Order: sequence, then structure tokens, then C-alpha cells
Amino acid sequence: MRTDSSPGNLPAREHLPAGSAGTPVLDVVIPVYNEEKDLQPCVVRLHEHLKRTFPYAFRITVADNASTDTTPQVAARLESEIPEVRSFRLEQKGRGRALRTVWSASDAPILAYMDVDLSTDLNALLPLVAPLISGHSDLAIGSRLARSSRVVRGAKREFISRTYNLILRGSLQARFSDAQCGFKAIRRDVAQVLLPLIEDTGWFFDTEMLVLAERAGLRIHEVPVDWVDDPNSTVHIVKTATDDLKGVWRVGRALATGSLPLDRLARPFGDDPRDRDLTDVPKGLARQLVGFCVVGVLSTLFYLLLYSGFRSFSGSQIANALALLVSAVANTAANRRLTFGVRGRGSAVRHQAQGLVVFGIGLALTSGSLAALNAATSSPAHSTELAVLIAANLAATVLRFLLFRAWVFPDRRDETEASTVLASHNPSSPTYGTTTAAHQQHPRQLPHQQHPHTPLPQRPNATAPQAPYTNYDHSQTNEFRAGEAADRTWGDATMQLQAVRPHDHDPRDTRDAR
Repeated sequence: MRTDSSPGNLPAREHLPAGSAGTPVLDVVIPVYNEEKDLQPCVVRLHEHLKRTFPYAFRITVADNASTDTTPQVAARLESEIPEVRSFRLEQKGRGRALRTVWSASDAPILAYMDVDLSTDLNALLPLVAPLISGHSDLAIGSRLARSSRVVRGAKREFISRTYNLILRGSLQARFSDAQCGFKAIRRDVAQVLLPLIEDTGWFFDTEMLVLAERAGLRIHEVPVDWVDDPNSTVHIVKTATDDLKGVWRVGRALATGSLPLDRLARPFGDDPRDRDLTDVPKGLARQLVGFCVVGVLSTLFYLLLYSGFRSFSGSQIANALALLVSAVANTAANRRLTFGVRGRGSAVRHQAQGLVVFGIGLALTSGSLAALNAATSSPAHSTELAVLIAANLAATVLRFLLFRAWVFPDRRDETEASTVLASHNPSSPTYGTTTAAHQQHPRQLPHQQHPHTPLPQRPNATAPQAPYTNYDHSQTNEFRAGEAADRTWGDATMQLQAVRPHDHDPRDTRDAR
């Protein structure tokens, strides 16, 4: 998996800050490969929809994935005719590669993409990006499997889609409902940190992005969509399914071994009730207790099976020591990853050494219990031995949890609470700095937030003459400079979404008449 360097931890999620007058709020990317027939109708229809319904400045970027037909010429013509359209040419195929390249270079604070066939009804676009603009969510996806979605497609694709999402739920514990709907959006600050961790460059890109974001604790908003299958789709189902399964295995293995630095995606949630200081409940105690109990039950069953197996060819003391040793190593490893959330191989040897000390204490308790039982009766029954060992293990379990929490895996967050990573932006590139606890308590008094900000860039009025953006330069068609314009005025600016006229049905969309 990718372990590229990233700018740093994410800042606290806030309402989208004000931007420069010419900076688009939304950049919609349309990845294409040999789509010379569908590209122009798609871009024209999307552009007209955004002009009519989207209240802020926008951009449409055509990402050409090494097309061999006249798609590049069509994209260039659209760029010359429509000021809000740009084209970007890649010499390698891969939808994931196209999205990573264009999203990484875009200066818009909200990044989205949709398939060129426009199978998803465009009325879902504003509900898709609104939670990202408001600061409520980090990513947003269209879902064809939500209860209120209206979907028209064949039984084959329906079966494949639902089966794939069941595989994700069973193998990667995914909670989102639809991984591969070509209708997604992400905040730019999240994309800057998340994209370097994604390895896939093809169709699995979406799934990998969502799984990593979910595992890192980011909020994913789902929008029910109206979706009509494109019968002329050129997607190779068998090859795509095979690549997806390989990707599931790769990501699952990386998550299991802790090789992904998901802590880079950590962000302070501000008013999240889970972050509040409760005097009577230590942080994370309830979750750790549940995880420890689950691991403890499984470890006890594993221990009893080992003891019964070792007891068949050795004495009770030797069988107990061997069974406890093996189960203790497994117990420490499971608690390290599942209960206390320690990822990676760092300090793993030290944790196992400390776990062995805890094991020694448990061995003393259980061995002492067996010694007391043998002193009381010369030939105790096997069931009696098991009952005594269960009681001794329960006592050892309580002590083990206390030692794990206080000594082996102590919570070191309190040591770093005085310095929280916040965004400190530079016109040329995004950088991240730290601020003191006093600034955390009074975020409106930060130095870069003392000046008033202009509202979010609005689209020109539909009835007024249209003028191109003042900072738009046709000569810079294929040159995006990330973090150049959108990072000038980050602050505590709260915007009000303007009402959208009720003409939210495109007259060109013949599906509305069905």
C-alpha cells in the first residue's frame, strides 16, 4: 500500500470558508475514454443544469484517459466554447488515475465526479455537495441501493452490484451501501491527505477511497439517486469484478497488518460529544471494555481448547503453562489492534514483552489455583479442573485489562492535547501548523481569521449577460496549480445557501417523462 508523505492531519471540519471571487466552489470531473459521441451532450446538459440550479461558481473538467478516437478534439472544442469547461489529457488509462491527477491539481474546495453517460439524475448533484459545503461531511456518494432510490437496470447488473457490496460488508466491514456508483464528491482538504494512500488506478479506486475514509473515522454522506442503466456501457464486467476482488484482498490485508497510516486522516471533531471531557468516565473506556470482553471470550475458548489438547500428553501444570503462553501472545496481539487501536509494527516487541509479564501474573493465579485444587484432592476430575481454571482466568482477566490500559497501552492523547493540528494555508501551497489550547477555545481569534471575508463566489445572475471568470486563462488549459486560489481566505465565514428556482428538471432529459 502507499505510504507517501502527506501534508499532515486534517483540520477540524468547518463550514466551507470564503474563497476568491474567481475560484470555483465545485469542480466536476468527467473521466472519459473514447467517448466522442456522448461527451458533448453530457457536458452541455451538465453545464446547463449547473447554470440553472447551482448557486455558486463551478467548473467542469473533462479528464481524457488516453482516448484513441476524436474525444480530445471534442473536449478542446467544448473548452473553447464554454468558459466553465476545461480539458485535461492523460496518456495512460484508468479512471482512478484520472481522478487522482485532476483532483490533486484542482483549486476548488469541493471536488466531484460523474460518469459520462449521466445515468444518475442530475437533481441529486446539489444534495450531494451541500453536506460538504456546510462542513457536515467529508465525502458524499450517490447510492443506488438506498431504500428511496429509483433504479432501472437489468437483473445481471443488479445481482453483481448487491453481491459486491455484500462482499465489502463481510470482508472489510464496510457500512456504506454503494461503492461503485459513478457519482461522488469529496472535500479538497480531505482529498489532499487521502489520495496519496490510495494505490488503485482503475475501477477499484472508489472502493479503496471509501474504505480508507471510513476506517479513518471520516463522515460519508449518502444520497439516494434516480439511476437508469446505460445499455451501451463499455465496462468489462468480468475483468472489473476480478480486479475488484484482488483489491479487496489487498486492502483487507493492509488493514489487518496495520500498514496503512490512517492516523494521517485523523481530525479533531470540535463539538463531537465523544470528545467532551467526562469526569467519571475515562476516554474510550466503554469501547475498550467491549473490545476487551470480546477478545477475552475468544481467548478463553482458545485457551481451553489448547489446554485440553496439551493435557492429553502432559501434566496439568505443563498443559496450563503452554496453553496460557500461546493464548497470551494471541490475546496481546488482538487487544493491541482491536481494543486499543494500536496500528503498525512500532513497539510491537515491547508490547509483547509487557504482555508476557501480564501473562506471568495470570500464570501465577491459575497455577496457584491448580496447586490449591491438587492440595485439596489427590485426583480432581477434569471438569473440576476446568471450572477452577475458568474462575482463575476471570480474576486474571480483570487484572489483565487494568494492566493493559494503564501500563501496556496507555492513552497518550492527553500529552498532545495542548497542540492540535489546524490548517494554516499559504497562497502557493497548503501547509499545516499548530496552535495553542487558548486558540482552540477561541477559534474566531486566530490571526488568519481576524479580517472579514467575502461571500462564496456566486454564479452570475442567469438574466444578466454572462462574463468569463476574471482569472480564467485559456492558455493554461492543462495546467492546474493545487492550493493556489482557494487557500487565500480560510476563515470562520458562514454562508447562506440561496434558494434555487424550482426548474430542476432538465427539458433535455427524456427520462423525466417515464
